[in-house]
Amino acid sequence: MKGSLIIVSFFLLGIVGGRLCGLPDILPLADISFAALCALMGCVGFSVGHEPSTIARFRNLNPGLAFLPLCTVAGTLAGSAAASLLTPHSMSEGMAVGAGFGYYSLSSILITGSKGPELGTVALLSNIIREIITLLCAPLLARWFGRLAPIAAGGATTADTTLPIITRASGQELAVVSIYHGFVVDFSVPFLVTFLCGF
Repeated sequence: MKGSLIIVSFFLLGIVGGRLCGLPDILPLADISFAALCALMGCVGFSVGHEPSTIARFRNLNPGLAFLPLCTVAGTLAGSAAASLLTPHSMSEGMAVGAGFGYYSLSSILITGSKGPELGTVALLSNIIREIITLLCAPLLARWFGRLAPIAAGGATTADTTLPIITRASGQELAVVSIYHGFVVDFSVPFLVTFLCGF
């Protein structure tokens, strides 16, 4: 839990710093974000590769874990459909918001272009909140619901931004599962969001 709070604290510190100071125009923000993400992934990869028993433990995992992304997609869409009943939006719009799976930068743009800025903003906020909840609550989710719960909660983010906290909460042997899960769910986002926005 302490590690999650530190991560979110740095996120909030970055927001405050960006609002107060900004960055010089000569520093492209996209390049800095990409470099930081690459460094993060490199550190996680090094820690997984440095652990000699990781591959052996991964081989002993249940092959049924290959279906984890499908369970995440089905559960998220079912929950989004149920939540949409409490809003003025249609069920397909609610499911389109949920189909972002934490990939807020892409899903919010697709939904804004198709359904307008109001629903696009809802998609942006709900998917950011999903990522922050995973960052904050991964240790609690693993303790209360099992080691796969933080991976399912992270959605599309489990291959990048939430991977470090997931490996800490769920164990190094699930790091490869987390990356696989993130890639599969990530790949589904543009197809599902576009499909659901068509209704």
